[in-house]
Amino acid sequence: MTMKTPSIPASTLRRAAFFGGACLLTASLVAFTPGGKDSPAKADPPHIQVNDTPVSARGFPSFAPVVKSVAPSVVKVAVSSQAKISRAQMPDMPGLERFFGPGFEMPRGMNPRHTPKQEGVGSGIIVTTDGYILTNNHVVEQASEIKISLNDGREFDGKVIGRDPKTDVAVIKVEAKDLPAVTFADSDKIEVGDVVLAVGHPFGIGQTVTTGIISAKGRATLGLDYEDFIQTDAAINPGNSGGALVDIDGRLIGMNTAILSHSGGNQGIGFAVPVNLARWVMESLVNNGRVERGFLGVNIQDLTPQLAKQFKADDAKGALVAAVTAGSPAEKAGLKSGDVITTFNGKPVTDSRHLKLQVGSTMPGAAVPMIVLRDGRSVTLNVTIKELPGEKVADATPAAEKTDDALHGVGVADLDQAAREQLKVPSSIKGAVVTQVEEDSAAYDAGLRQGDVITEINHQVIKDAAQATEVCEKPVNKVSLVKVWSRGGSRFVVVDESKAS
Repeated sequence: MTMKTPSIPASTLRRAAFFGGACLLTASLVAFTPGGKDSPAKADPPHIQVNDTPVSARGFPSFAPVVKSVAPSVVKVAVSSQAKISRAQMPDMPGLERFFGPGFEMPRGMNPRHTPKQEGVGSGIIVTTDGYILTNNHVVEQASEIKISLNDGREFDGKVIGRDPKTDVAVIKVEAKDLPAVTFADSDKIEVGDVVLAVGHPFGIGQTVTTGIISAKGRATLGLDYEDFIQTDAAINPGNSGGALVDIDGRLIGMNTAILSHSGGNQGIGFAVPVNLARWVMESLVNNGRVERGFLGVNIQDLTPQLAKQFKADDAKGALVAAVTAGSPAEKAGLKSGDVITTFNGKPVTDSRHLKLQVGSTMPGAAVPMIVLRDGRSVTLNVTIKELPGEKVADATPAAEKTDDALHGVGVADLDQAAREQLKVPSSIKGAVVTQVEEDSAAYDAGLRQGDVITEINHQVIKDAAQATEVCEKPVNKVSLVKVWSRGGSRFVVVDESKAS
């Protein structure tokens, strides 16, 4: 995320100075040439023809009106992260492990790694007049300070409202009113070949506009859990992340996110999160503090031509059900292994990835129709979607944004059946499983680790991640007594936030 401003090579500067000197020398020779009868006649002044009629008024296409309407809505996002100290792991030395025990770590203060403060520049899009801004998760995920610069010169401090690494979408808020908010389009209605403009702050040099077309839809290239990228050949470079991709009416159709490049610069293949997906994530983060995703309970795979023939499908479109989870919404709806899901909630299913997107963006509790192909016949089923288990709750906002909470730097999730089986947690244990612990946190110092199950906080029984988050948001003081379960059994740890580094 840290970027360097491109510099002009010294040799180029020398060449520029040399030619500049040559020009001055020539001018001085002309100026001091003695006059006389052999002097050349004075030249007539050049007659330049000027037509100051705007390009668009002469019948040629111009995107100037579009840029004027969109530019105020696209902001510069400058971020910085505080320096951290991470503990170095001991090298793989069997003798030391036998002596000190498995998982031995160096004591605090021995050979620490100092990570310097980092700074970076990205882009953002004003989406409401009262200060909500869309950007990428990778722009702000490590930020301890965020500065938002508007096109009119104003600057604001930004606060992260929520982040969703699974779609690379984040929401920032600034305290302001009457901001120039962008107008949304329906990204489901875009077509390959549509003309688009990309607006952002590449390399931190200032707001820049490039143009191109939509090259493809439905791309999956970054390895995220939920991908449905718009591909464009409009130039996108480092710093454009979080910027706007708009149509020729100036409506937002996507948020610029990534490029495919061997050099690190634009090579005509850029990707943007569709605005419909970004909007759904944003509204979920703002309204619920987290992203509520739907859960169907199936193992699915793409339908190849060979599989389509075996399952009596006319073409290779749809998602093949390989297995159905016991007790899941899919089982209760009557879905079976070998079914091919062709339509979900009224929309065609092209492959397993699109079905995952469709299910994930369905509100938990919603009852939706589903058409499956079973033994060559279409069967309509009705399924009531549940919430996807194991979603992060406490890590929706970066730790740096909530310095007064308890268990600062700790992420938790519900202890679902999959996590219980993986961690071998007895059925009698209830609580919230720790998904991450920042190394420079007081919780890490106290001994809290990923995979631990928090069962009590300050003598209050914890049933799930939501309750753990709620308790941590209202700490009584800076010291918390936490009861955790791990494979070694239950234990208490004292987390003292007043001594946090």
